[in-house]
Amino acid sequence: MRFGYFDNERKEYVITRPDTPREWTNYLGSLEYGAIITNNAQGYSFVKSGASGRILRGRFNVPPTTAPGRYIYLRDMENGDFWSASWLPVKKDLSKYESICRHGVLYTIISSKYDGIETETLYYVPLNALYEVWAIKVRNKSGRKRKISLFSYAEFTNEPNENQDLVNMQYTLFISRTYYKDNLIIQTINENYSELGRVIPQEKGISGRRFNRFFGVIGSEVVSFDGDRDTFIGSYRDYSNPIAVERGKCSNSLNYGKNSCAGTQVILDLDVDEEREIIYVLGDGAEETGRKVMQKYKEKGIVEKEWEELKRYWHSKIENFKVKTPDENFDNMVGVWNAYQCFITFFWSRAASMIYVGHRDGYGYRDTVQDIQGIIHLDPQSARERLKLMFAGQTSKGVALPLVFFDYQIKPNQGLSLDNPYYVKRTGYTEYRCDDHLWLYITTRQYVRETGDLSFLDEVIPYSDYGEDTVYEHLRKGILFSLSKLGKHGLTYGLDADWNDCLRLGEEGETVFASFQLYLALKIFAEFAEKKGRKDDVEWAEREASKLYENIQKYAWEGDRFVRGFIEDEVIGSKSSSEASFWLNPQVWSVLSGVATSEQAKIAMDNVEKILNTDYGAMIMYPPVRTLGMPVFRMILFNPGMKENAGIFCHPQGWLIRAETMLGNGDRAYKYFQEINPANMNDRAEIREAEPYVHCQFVEGKDSPFHGRAHVHWLTGTASSVMVACVEGILGLQPDYDGLRIDPCIPSHWKEFYMERIFRGKKLRIKVENSAGVQKGVKKIIINGKEIDGNFIPESEMKDENDVLVIMG
Repeated sequence: MRFGYFDNERKEYVITRPDTPREWTNYLGSLEYGAIITNNAQGYSFVKSGASGRILRGRFNVPPTTAPGRYIYLRDMENGDFWSASWLPVKKDLSKYESICRHGVLYTIISSKYDGIETETLYYVPLNALYEVWAIKVRNKSGRKRKISLFSYAEFTNEPNENQDLVNMQYTLFISRTYYKDNLIIQTINENYSELGRVIPQEKGISGRRFNRFFGVIGSEVVSFDGDRDTFIGSYRDYSNPIAVERGKCSNSLNYGKNSCAGTQVILDLDVDEEREIIYVLGDGAEETGRKVMQKYKEKGIVEKEWEELKRYWHSKIENFKVKTPDENFDNMVGVWNAYQCFITFFWSRAASMIYVGHRDGYGYRDTVQDIQGIIHLDPQSARERLKLMFAGQTSKGVALPLVFFDYQIKPNQGLSLDNPYYVKRTGYTEYRCDDHLWLYITTRQYVRETGDLSFLDEVIPYSDYGEDTVYEHLRKGILFSLSKLGKHGLTYGLDADWNDCLRLGEEGETVFASFQLYLALKIFAEFAEKKGRKDDVEWAEREASKLYENIQKYAWEGDRFVRGFIEDEVIGSKSSSEASFWLNPQVWSVLSGVATSEQAKIAMDNVEKILNTDYGAMIMYPPVRTLGMPVFRMILFNPGMKENAGIFCHPQGWLIRAETMLGNGDRAYKYFQEINPANMNDRAEIREAEPYVHCQFVEGKDSPFHGRAHVHWLTGTASSVMVACVEGILGLQPDYDGLRIDPCIPSHWKEFYMERIFRGKKLRIKVENSAGVQKGVKKIIINGKEIDGNFIPESEMKDENDVLVIMG
């Protein structure tokens, strides 16, 4: 069943039916002010942190009709009929009511038609702003004069801390109040504190500050208002039938110690074919700030100007890479939606969605270092700054903090480690993970190869606890930490986790997966050492890599698979096991790391296809765990086929695709992409349920009765892993220290495709011809009329504008 389509020209996904299987969402804003909005105008807003900066309230895991949102109601003042500018919350009969939602890059437009009245509401956050805009146009197409009331509704939190707002009601219900004056509602929280933002002693997560929020109306006089939620909604009513809208007038109520809202009414007298625009602004700040913002939107055309500026800015980042292949769905994802999703994960890590409710007040270390990979080719400068931040989250021992706070500053001697009670209390983490710091190596190499900026290795960055070092020495410290944590098989201890949070190997168990990562880290460090002329370091890293290689080959290869790990002499992921006997990650990382021989790679990857693959992607392991349990196999808590218990975890699908391209298997790599491409489920949305334009964390595996159903949208490492796999693997654009390698690995039926790429400030227009129908192999490259041997274009051969022809064969 189809609920919408991709509008490639506008870079939008258009939802033509509002009754989607679940709420299909979009993001607004930036790192300073973030917001989530569904196709029916639900969602919430926050300043900087979804955990501690919440402005608008959200409710999670509830029927959509019971959730608050950015609602605009319309009421015919002559006959009393009312509806909403989005289908929810009033939910008019769809045979009489039409709703179209256009999710774009950091904006959403929701249009409606009902009883001759048309609306179009644009929701966005202006660049560099701490507020959001709802701009609604109302058109009278009924053929007669109409008197229409517009009622706004937004539900404020009573405390910026999301958990405290919803749970600690013996406190939060009594600290909020509202004021109204001249089209402006102001909410105050803890208003008797004399200093805005003054911190008082923390108690159970309470923020201890004074806060103000504003909600202003521009374009017509407000004739009535409600600042009290219960007065606007009415007793034993809900968002679908608020008493204020039903009776055609607000009560001019103000909240004092209960729940605050922004309910306003304006009345529009509309001639035939007349259009009026009302602008609502909502954000962080007191009356003075609200008045300044309102004054700005009295300027004619300001909304269109800001919207165009917003699109121009973000489209320009996405358009640093363009692709046109025989597969339109591939192009939609790689060229627009996957790129956009990469920026969203880069912004908010795993902190704010309709699933991640906002409790995580920072960047998960391993998540964020991987998320950086997805935008390096689109915005290398932003990637550099975030990478520096993550290096600053590494302790002087070489291991990394599990979480880097959103308000974390790069400065020396902050004393942050798991030895610091403040850090432990604020985050809840008590143990380090073996893999967090190991992601730095591949991401740093990717950044340096993209930019050619070897000087980044000499940048001095503080550790999170004390001291500072160059990036190069940070990387050495990470390796030294890992080498100090090897078990009886000479492999890496699992510690708290090794990416898979449901497999707890601890200080006695060894992880083959992270051992592959450590091997690759050593090889990358050796590359860097060679570039810096550090011969002793090259020899040391190669020597340690060689020892690790021998241990992996001696203990981890079982003839047809690489095992997952060890606890003492017990083998995890052995062919002799009746449960969890075959795992995806060690097979693909044996290839990505370069440890697997060509014979091992073929056998292991053939078994991935045979044992793990399904119509919707490859399962994380199989068979599911049914008896193996705590404390090691925590996935037993999940139903078989869900998440880490033999679900199709989507993040490793990118690694799987990339590994197959390294082996030259273009047809198989493309097949794996097809299986997990959300756009391919656009006509089967009733199976996937989640949005067909973004990747999810996991899809239910074959042991689930709902095989193919997807969960945990938007904020997932899948975005970056699949982006890298497609750009560097399938399309073959592989930056190197001195230039760009072009080595596609494509399905054999692709006879040609086209790409545009900005590389180090130079534009390359690349046409790839594959008349021979091969999966991999470049016969020759012609750049600006000059033929080059091999598949590598030195930077010295590039002009500001370049035409490149790649002949495969």
